Amino acid sequence: MSRKYLSLFLVLVFAFCFTQTTYKTESNIPYYPENINKKEAYINSQCRLNFYYPTNVKNFSTVIWFHGGGLTGGNNELPKELLDENIAVVSVEYRLAPKVKAPAYIEDAAAATAWVFDNIEKYGGNKNLIFQSGHSAGGYLAMMITLDKKYLAKYKIDANQIAGLIPFSGQAITHFQIRKEKGIAELQPTIDEYAPLFHVRKDAPPIVLITGDRTLELFGRYEENAYLARMLELVKHPSVKLLEEDGFDHVSMAKPGFPLLLKEIRDLSKEINTKKNLQ
Repeated sequence: MSRKYLSLFLVLVFAFCFTQTTYKTESNIPYYPENINKKEAYINSQCRLNFYYPTNVKNFSTVIWFHGGGLTGGNNELPKELLDENIAVVSVEYRLAPKVKAPAYIEDAAAATAWVFDNIEKYGGNKNLIFQSGHSAGGYLAMMITLDKKYLAKYKIDANQIAGLIPFSGQAITHFQIRKEKGIAELQPTIDEYAPLFHVRKDAPPIVLITGDRTLELFGRYEENAYLARMLELVKHPSVKLLEEDGFDHVSMAKPGFPLLLKEIRDLSKEINTKKNLQ
């Protein structure tokens, strides 16, 4: 190789190695169709999402993030810990109690997820690498629409298409806000159609349950997740993990949870891509 071509080759290699991923954020995107937005003022104002994605990467993974707040508060800020990680992040705002009651906020989570399935390939993402996550009430919403298949079936989406469910301190029994709406006491455990535990099934996507320290968590949140993990194991679910963050309470567990979430997304994405390549 001549010195001229060698120099050009080295320049191209250098440029390739140091090319950085670039990102774009699109905010306040309505995820319900226009006809629904026109009919429902609260849906039009509240049911929006923020979308952060790499612009020079193809077939990237996407995590849908539902914020916490007891189904009565919170906002859909993009978690900074998930940015600049070669993945797309979708943060979802949804309707809140007491303006609405169950299952409105669960239906919103499903509608936002359907938007991602319908649109992610237009931005270069991989439809087979869509993950569900969220903290507390957000984790509960992610669990409900993944385990109870009827919510996504409305949009002709099989919930088993979700690449992985990775909630932070999600409520596995019926959410306390829904129990409140039904006149059930906050400390009265209930498992009905609004409980992820009610919808345990062998064929659900891979599941990683992350909680804070069992002695510091909100009420019995660790134990609920431990019970969910055990029941999934009993029905022979092939891929379930329970991760407990020692020393972290219900709120503080989110920060150390993000590296765990990113690791699981990378590991599961690699596994899915490997299986696809072998087919």
